[in-house]
Amino acid sequence: MKAAKTRLHLICSMALVCALCCLGANCLRRAPAPASDDEITLVYWSATNAQELEFARRVADEWNARQAKMRVRVEPVPAGQSSEEVILAALASRTTPDIYANAFPGAMQDLLDAEGVVRLDDFADFSSVLRARMSADMLAQYRSPDGHFYQLPWKSNPIMVLYNMRLLREAGSDRPPRDYAEFLQIAARVTKDADGDRRPDHWMIAIDYLPIWYKRMFDFYPLYLAASGGAPLIEHGRVKFDNEAAAAVFRFTRELFARGYAPRQSFQGDPFLQGRIAARFTGPWSISQIERYAPAGFEYAFGPIPRPEATDEPTVSYADPKSIVIFRTCRHPQAAWEFVKFIVSKENDRLLLEMTNQLPIRADLLSDPIFSDYFARHPGMIQFAQLLPAARSVESVAELKEIFDIIAQEFEASVVFGLKTPERAIHDAARRSQAIIDAD
Repeated sequence: MKAAKTRLHLICSMALVCALCCLGANCLRRAPAPASDDEITLVYWSATNAQELEFARRVADEWNARQAKMRVRVEPVPAGQSSEEVILAALASRTTPDIYANAFPGAMQDLLDAEGVVRLDDFADFSSVLRARMSADMLAQYRSPDGHFYQLPWKSNPIMVLYNMRLLREAGSDRPPRDYAEFLQIAARVTKDADGDRRPDHWMIAIDYLPIWYKRMFDFYPLYLAASGGAPLIEHGRVKFDNEAAAAVFRFTRELFARGYAPRQSFQGDPFLQGRIAARFTGPWSISQIERYAPAGFEYAFGPIPRPEATDEPTVSYADPKSIVIFRTCRHPQAAWEFVKFIVSKENDRLLLEMTNQLPIRADLLSDPIFSDYFARHPGMIQFAQLLPAARSVESVAELKEIFDIIAQEFEASVVFGLKTPERAIHDAARRSQAIIDAD
């Protein structure tokens, strides 16, 4: 525990230095003036993308129109290398907002170590609010190691594989592959040299293989969850991924690079929309991009994350979720909780779908009539909603970034460049990760 506190102190100190360096550029807001006895003003930080920021403003405007003495002011989370670093900087300088609606569940332990967030299950109606939204199994993923809840799971973008269906049909398949063998068979027919220069100009899949921690959350991690049936990477302080499922993922992705089905190069523009790549890992946010920028007649479909062997069991994938938190600097936590409940009302969950095409984390998305019109108009979102109950978050451990950094390094060594066997690389990643956990 002492090592963990020391580590957190160093992180927060570095974040505070960054914060002070960018104050002149409005990196962090000034602390608001104290609210009067007659009026409460809550500051709500939203993600910076235009659709979500507009959603936040619409919700706040509706709330403010209904309230006489409890106002909400929306601000985008300040610019920085990552929102997680900005939040740590705000914690260190005590300039956190009252409410933040883009919290990464994998970073929650840092917020807890900093004693920066309010315990939400202290509110009397927390359990009833969450039971109305999701199953006990869905909610359990967001429980902190101390048994309590400090985040309200809000929205999700489950990861699937996006396919160019013309390229798949030309390769002899009229549906997305379900397992590694099918995927590799189709890849062998898709990857080809069309202009005779002895270099492929069509590939099966693009994988951004740079050894950066978060990139492995969108290829290795969904593949691992699919292969293992949703097994954890870390559990009760012990590394759990030194197993056949993880090794199988490394073997599969290594084959993609070794056989030339995944290119070791970067592209100008979007190679998928250019018809040069047949598949990529992505989430529902790609639908609006394709509809806007794809050439006329472009045909696409989403398929499940491939597994070592096809089964009839539901595919598990990464949820890419975001949560809502209330910071301890909030002077009116009960008021903040009332507004958080308003954000996640059914009406505002429907608005979130309409404005952002992001899925509220709800078990009843496809059964509640309030959402049926949206899915009738956006049938491509149905398969993501079907995947949502089985989609997984990521473990909240203070060492998460370092662990994914290690996985990314071993991925590069074994999968991309073939310097280690997949089994050796996974074992080394697990051993190094456990050493980091034990050091804290």
